[in-house]
Amino acid sequence: MAARDFYQVLGVSDSASQEEIKKAYRRLAKQYHPDANPNNPTAAERFKEISEAHTTLSDADKRKQYDQMRRLGAFDAAARRPGAGAGARGGPAGGFTTENVDFGDLGGLGDIFSSIFGRGRREEAHGETLEALVEVPFRTAMLGGRIPVTLPMNEPCATCHGSGAAPGATLTTCPECNGRGTISFGQGGFAVNRPCPMCRGRGKIPSQPCSTCHGAGEVRTERTIMITVPPATESGSKVRLRGQGQPGRPGAPSGDLVITFQVQADRFFRRDGLDLICEVPVNLAQAVLGTRIRVRTLDGKKVVLRIPAGTQPGRKFRIKGQGLEKGGRKGDQLVEIQVTLPDKLTPDQEALLKQFAESAGLKY
Repeated sequence: MAARDFYQVLGVSDSASQEEIKKAYRRLAKQYHPDANPNNPTAAERFKEISEAHTTLSDADKRKQYDQMRRLGAFDAAARRPGAGAGARGGPAGGFTTENVDFGDLGGLGDIFSSIFGRGRREEAHGETLEALVEVPFRTAMLGGRIPVTLPMNEPCATCHGSGAAPGATLTTCPECNGRGTISFGQGGFAVNRPCPMCRGRGKIPSQPCSTCHGAGEVRTERTIMITVPPATESGSKVRLRGQGQPGRPGAPSGDLVITFQVQADRFFRRDGLDLICEVPVNLAQAVLGTRIRVRTLDGKKVVLRIPAGTQPGRKFRIKGQGLEKGGRKGDQLVEIQVTLPDKLTPDQEALLKQFAESAGLKY
């Protein structure tokens, strides 16, 4: 199959907003996810294509580079499979293929060229980069720590060791790619390579497919890994774990794992930069007459805070150095006072309060 425009893959226009791209990805990923289409290699390949498109278009920098490449006409050159004339499988007459092109010379565009057009069997064997959204408890995100994350992924089949062949089956050269594992498509003097859809890039066709993976060479499984959460982590921040992504084919390195953190809300604390804010209730007498209260800090300790007489609702008190620490700077903890009033007074209490209001010249 030829390389496809990422906007076409997701079914959105090239002016689509990030929200439109996200909605399209979620809808298609749900439809073609391998868990919803077991033993369906076509759906699995479609899911990979959708994920690849989303990875590029959801990142502002990658999307900008991709759009630049798009304007160069790369997709016009790879838009159709040549059935005749220049651009046959062997490559376009008088033109060139991407097989020997060093995409690194293209700078940031090189990564996108490589992911879309492929770079031969050796590069395709490298495991894919996986992305995961991980929810982190507020305290862990603020102080840092480690949390377990369980990820679904494809791993080489233990029965056939990734070959896709049943035990004892014979392997013959793939007639589609003549054993190369890739097929070249091109037009107008430009050609690109993609994995052969018949042999899945292996170059060989088994006489009998593996009964465990049905010829796919990989099976769906889950893996649990420990993720280190840096201190003062914010929602939307990312971390890349080298070699923790999709396993590669036998002998090839695994891909990376990109984690996006989503910080859970806390019932007591909220964050403002490096400062932590909490609300502490005091009763009417404490606010009017003054008092001392014990306030919990993020690390679980208790700090005694003096509330002066006449404290107004919403007033904030600062506890130095009890905020978040990052880059050599440390924030404070701000305690916001909430004055609670009684829902109901006894007759004696009401009489005393009226007496106080009259003596103070207060209207009621």
